[in-house]
Amino acid sequence: MSPRSSQHKRKTSDPALPTRFSMVRSFQMADFVTLGNGVCGCLSLMFAMKALITQNTDFLFSSFWCIPAGVMFDFLDGRVARWRRSSSLLGQELDSLADFCSFGIAPAVLGFACGFQKMLDLVVLTYFVCCGLARLARYNATVAAMPTDGNGKVRFFEGTPIPTTLVIVGILAYGVYNGKFWRFANPVFQHEGPFASFSQAFTPEYVWGGEISILPGYELHPLVLMYAVSGTLMISRRLRIPKP
Repeated sequence: MSPRSSQHKRKTSDPALPTRFSMVRSFQMADFVTLGNGVCGCLSLMFAMKALITQNTDFLFSSFWCIPAGVMFDFLDGRVARWRRSSSLLGQELDSLADFCSFGIAPAVLGFACGFQKMLDLVVLTYFVCCGLARLARYNATVAAMPTDGNGKVRFFEGTPIPTTLVIVGILAYGVYNGKFWRFANPVFQHEGPFASFSQAFTPEYVWGGEISILPGYELHPLVLMYAVSGTLMISRRLRIPKP
């Protein structure tokens, strides 16, 4: 046997080296359920972008429906973990990242897709996303020290759980369904060009609640403030909600 082949054999048989697909093999059943939540969040983002490109509400409603589907997966992963009696630090981090995608970034992008596109709207949406990120980071950093019941479950949430942003998504979906958002004209037959309908669809009378002028050149859609309220409640430490 040549020195090169023997060296290669030692490398491949070294127990310190990870095996192929070692991370996937380490996943528990609950982790795959959590990945379902992350998939829903990614699909919601892509459907929202597809809706803006095509100006087709079918894609927008598909984006809306991905969020409650993500909530279902988020609800099930903890139950599966307790049923299988398997939990890990990887699963905890995976759960937070999936939640951030589905209930932090996706609702903010949906707000943008529905017409909250003024500069001050973007400030509020960014604040909301940062609050969700900070809330999940705080939970991961403090969960080990929080009081638990006899089964090891945390007794309460500090601040509202991030899946409660489903309420915001529900309000947006109701608005789109009832014609309070998204009144695109047919862009194909407009002499102004294919993107002219954007300026029509997101004028104040076509965005639910209209808009108000804060400073000259700086307008705000009042309805976007529900994102500010939701974000503030998420990072509150005084608000304690019993965990079901």
